[in-house]
Amino acid sequence: MTSRRLRAFKRWMASQGIQYTDALEFTDSCGDGIAVEALCDLQEGDVVATIPKLACLTVKTSSACPIIEEAGLGGYLGLSVALMYERSLGENSNWAGYLQLLPNKELLPLLWSLEDVDQFLCGTELHKTVKEDKTLMFEDWKENIVPLMMSAPLMFSPEFFGVEQYFSVRSLISSRSFEIDDFHGFGMVPLADLFNHKTNAEDVHFTLVSSDVEDLNDVHPYDEESKCWNSPPDKEEPDSLLTELNNAYDTDSNSSELGGDPTTLEMIMVKNVKAGNEVFNTYGLLGNAALLHRYGFTEANNPYDIVNIDLNLVIDWSSSRFSRRYSRARVSLWRKLEYRGCGNEDTEYFEISYDGEPQTELLILIYIMLLPEVAFNHLDMTTSLSGNYSGVMLYQKGNTIWVEDSKLTRDVLLTKDVRRALVSLADMRESLYGSRCLEKDVEMVCGVQDRKLYHSWMLCESERMILKKLRAYAAVAGQSSRTGRPSSLRKHR
Repeated sequence: MTSRRLRAFKRWMASQGIQYTDALEFTDSCGDGIAVEALCDLQEGDVVATIPKLACLTVKTSSACPIIEEAGLGGYLGLSVALMYERSLGENSNWAGYLQLLPNKELLPLLWSLEDVDQFLCGTELHKTVKEDKTLMFEDWKENIVPLMMSAPLMFSPEFFGVEQYFSVRSLISSRSFEIDDFHGFGMVPLADLFNHKTNAEDVHFTLVSSDVEDLNDVHPYDEESKCWNSPPDKEEPDSLLTELNNAYDTDSNSSELGGDPTTLEMIMVKNVKAGNEVFNTYGLLGNAALLHRYGFTEANNPYDIVNIDLNLVIDWSSSRFSRRYSRARVSLWRKLEYRGCGNEDTEYFEISYDGEPQTELLILIYIMLLPEVAFNHLDMTTSLSGNYSGVMLYQKGNTIWVEDSKLTRDVLLTKDVRRALVSLADMRESLYGSRCLEKDVEMVCGVQDRKLYHSWMLCESERMILKKLRAYAAVAGQSSRTGRPSSLRKHR
């Protein structure tokens, strides 16, 4: 039986010109939310829905567009104000039928208390990121939303524009917004945001009508006083806004060049789906850290999971064996050879893949750190005199050998000492989780209803599994020699 809120949403879609095939069924589960299922067999290439761009909630289509643009609020700030404003209008909003379907917020780590972030995410890839996000987002609200509330308190009341409301809409935008086009930017796309995610199992694709235009299937979770309206706009106003926007399309777009209606989005099947099965979208090739960060859930055995090992952790390991001055000198030579990790100098790190394979730059850095002093000095001098930065000096059986990048393979770097270092780094990285992320927690977590506890545990356990694979990788000397592949070097020049 269709729920009341779904019936209201279907009536609203019909009023906005959103069309979808009768072969789709929307199910509303109290615990799992809304899902889309196939009532009959769907075939690859079937157009299952068309969505006018003007039915999407963006800065351009919002009733608050003039004020948002006059205040210079773009990106996520602008869309946040638009969404909060439309919510404040209640039934007077042109998107009332859509907004009543949305949850008040998504349970993303962004909305967790600092105590919960410290307790549940300690040691994971998200711990530092979420704390930084919360600080930056509060500053955004204070610097941009508070002045709006002060300039027009009746229009931007704390009831709808307070910091809690701002964080709530940011969670919805993070988990549900799509890039639409250059004119609209990104926004909320009704119906398209009902399809659940499944990694490597995309059934339906979100795109422009035109086949010549880049697809829009990416969800974008990341960034960017005026006229004082003391009462909601007249109900006639949205129509005048639609006319203005349609004129903008008539002026700026050539539908014959696009090969279709440039004002419409489509949902197209990209593979066959049998009747009775759920129809999935995919939000991208994302590991569990990104999924939890942006959408509030994780997946078991996610092949896109990674673990990062910070450069500072590598320096700490080396300094515990030698000295910090020694370690800095080795890092300096590594950089002189034009090797870099990921990120930037403030947060530089190395990726460990789902299979436990370390980034090549990490292997080279460890190798350089373990070079005997005579080999290190030889390499440093040779590099300085020759200016040749396209290789590394290997030390084998008391001899130093220069090896070009093109001939460098992982097996020549994976000496016994390098492999031992990898195990030590895995141990140091795992110690960051503390005592909460242990295998004995499995029984406690299985079947648990607390999503926060379950998904944070899943993230922790998936990262620990990668560290376990890293130890296994290090246990086998010259593992990559089986394939004979040269290492994939990522030099950042």
